[in-house]
Amino acid sequence: MHWAQMQEAGSLAGMRFLLRVYHVCGRWPFRFLLFFVLLWFYMRRHVAREASRDYLQRLYAFSGGTTPLPSSRNIFRHFLAFSEILLDKLLAVGAPDLSVGYRVDGFEYVGPLLEQKRGAILVTAHLGNIELCRKLAGYRPGMRLTVLGHSKNAARFTRLMKELDPNYDVDLIQVTDISVDTAIALAQRVSAGGFVVVTGDRIPIDDITITVRVPFLGSEANFPISPYVLAATLQCPLLAVFGTRHRGELVITVRPLAESISLPRRAREAAVMPYATIFAELLEAECLRHPFQWFNFYPFWASPTPAEIKETC
Repeated sequence: MHWAQMQEAGSLAGMRFLLRVYHVCGRWPFRFLLFFVLLWFYMRRHVAREASRDYLQRLYAFSGGTTPLPSSRNIFRHFLAFSEILLDKLLAVGAPDLSVGYRVDGFEYVGPLLEQKRGAILVTAHLGNIELCRKLAGYRPGMRLTVLGHSKNAARFTRLMKELDPNYDVDLIQVTDISVDTAIALAQRVSAGGFVVVTGDRIPIDDITITVRVPFLGSEANFPISPYVLAATLQCPLLAVFGTRHRGELVITVRPLAESISLPRRAREAAVMPYATIFAELLEAECLRHPFQWFNFYPFWASPTPAEIKETC
């Protein structure tokens, strides 16, 4: 199954109700109601449940038994962590100011770029809460983010985000809508010192052939080549960035992937593989530190068939 085939869970009215409960009653009454919502989700969403089990099992083996067991209880905890992140995203978008504590691990890699007004590609993953990073970026002078993403299979959640902040998707570009004009606009933003954020842990919607298979948690998995091709096209630095929760604090981790990338016309995938491998290794390290904060609830290690890919387009 391709990730874009996953159907969005929950109604818009239900999301609004739970958010209202949080605002009126606080986090613990919200969590009490959420328990029953997640119980229904756990019982009904077989693919997500088994994907979580597969991930936790691979992580457990990869860590040598130091991460949580792939038990039913821990799968439920994985779902709970995801719901908490969704709430944090809504609160971040809806709040005029962000009161959450945070620290940046690796600012020395991005600080000089801001001082020199140089743009870059930021490769992230479905790990932790990148939405808080977007919010925090708005508080730093000169930090302008453009996000390449796919939100069409989460239309209700995106609609709620826009209700909370009408400007939510001003700098959000759908990966399925990229045209020549969009590519030119991205190049202009990067040359003006802007940063383009793209996810590096989900395969393309329309073509699995533009991926590379690299080791991840003990087995090979498909990773997209688009972040590295984009960095080569725009001739700009490439950084990995993750935003995770740790003891009530947001930790933004920044790591360099390449100062610049040059790709040959032929054997492009082979040239990309070292960068994708480094990214996968950084993602592994984050999963080991935060085992419940990687949120890809679909068969990540399985390769979708061409028919499955076609159905998502």
